[in-house]
Amino acid sequence: MQRILAISWLTWKAALRFKLFLVIAVLLILAVVGLPLVIKDDGTAQGFTQIILTYTLSAITALLGLSTLWLSCGTLARDIEECQIQVVVTKPIARWQIWLGKWLGIMTLNAALLAISGACVFGLLQWRASKLPAAEQKILREQILVARGSAKDPNNSAEIDADTEQVLQERLKSSPIEKVDLPEVRRQIREQVKAEMQLVPPSYERIWKIDLGFAKNYLAGKPLQLRVKFNAAEKSPSGTFLALWQVGVPDKTKLWQSEPMSLAPDTETSHAIHEFAIPPDLFDANGLLTITFNNQNQTTLLFPLEDGVEVLYPEGGFGLNFARGLGIIFCWMALMAALGLMAASFLSFPVATFFSLAMLLVVLSSGTLAESVDSGSVAAGNAETGQAGHSVADSVLIPAFKGLLAVISVVKDYSPIDALSTGRSITWGELGAAFAQVVLLVGGGFAVAGIILFNRRELATAQGTQ
Repeated sequence: MQRILAISWLTWKAALRFKLFLVIAVLLILAVVGLPLVIKDDGTAQGFTQIILTYTLSAITALLGLSTLWLSCGTLARDIEECQIQVVVTKPIARWQIWLGKWLGIMTLNAALLAISGACVFGLLQWRASKLPAAEQKILREQILVARGSAKDPNNSAEIDADTEQVLQERLKSSPIEKVDLPEVRRQIREQVKAEMQLVPPSYERIWKIDLGFAKNYLAGKPLQLRVKFNAAEKSPSGTFLALWQVGVPDKTKLWQSEPMSLAPDTETSHAIHEFAIPPDLFDANGLLTITFNNQNQTTLLFPLEDGVEVLYPEGGFGLNFARGLGIIFCWMALMAALGLMAASFLSFPVATFFSLAMLLVVLSSGTLAESVDSGSVAAGNAETGQAGHSVADSVLIPAFKGLLAVISVVKDYSPIDALSTGRSITWGELGAAFAQVVLLVGGGFAVAGIILFNRRELATAQGTQ
């Protein structure tokens, strides 16, 4: 461990000698302080949060991520190219200790930078919050500067898949389908089945039964919030739709009925998500909360299965929740450092940087990969005829894309910025899962590969072979 710490200290000295630490620290502080000054909020709690939390944390993540990739690629590749590493390896130190020492040095740098920028965001958040109108401060304290748990309808994937397979088998009996078109037909049927479960036609009701689980034991007497999002089949002249809600079961629990609400739908140009409070103690003895929506409009409304209706309940304070969010960002930086060092273990500095950025671009393009996997082909289909696309490379690329998406999904689901900006709780379990999957599983895989490549590299000839 002493040898690893010695390499970490050398990494710190190099960063301080080249003013890297100071430059990144100044850039982070400018991003935290400068963005709220350049981009003015609209005076609402939502606009305030968008500027202070969403934009500043996104800027911090981007700046730290890029600097981590650059430093991790440069600290090892440059030492090899400038023949400094040859002096180090002559000492009684293993190459895996050199690799881990550099990773640890980069991560302690990231920890210091993340702590500085995080403290600036938290302080600015508290100071600017005091400048909002009293009504908006109340919304901020109740809906955003909190840690709220979330409860939703149970996952319906199994039921959707079963209904999809049943409809598909019936269609195959009446009209045979070519094997190459089968994935696209199955996808279309699944979307139709899913849509039917989400739709609420005019004059119909939709009921959600949401299990609060263990949280029911400490929610007695505490008001909850409903978070609602829906789409409309047709536009409304006023741009809004009438919503009537009822929470509870007559003769079994307390009953609450809302006044008529005028709510805007979620569209491509306006992401309308509504939150409103409901009285406490509306769930039954088993923690089951029954929510009923009555559609009295002249058009069908669609509530997404994933997040159409959520129940939010208080779970903790904002300060600790914010710290756990920074912890997840730190896990991402650990993965970036492992990726950059792995690339520098066998590539020159420019090529290692290009390789790392290309890998990052693949992760950001996972939506395109997912569309190809869903359609079963990398080729575009015919929009007019509805015919799926086909390519000779599908047999190779689609399985490769599936494997790549499986790895990406392990790390991409952990993004604390949205949770913090909507007042959602980031639990210790989520932080632990992020550390296990992002740092140990994926980052550890990069570390093992990087150490093996570094051990096999001929350092004496590295400069001439690049």
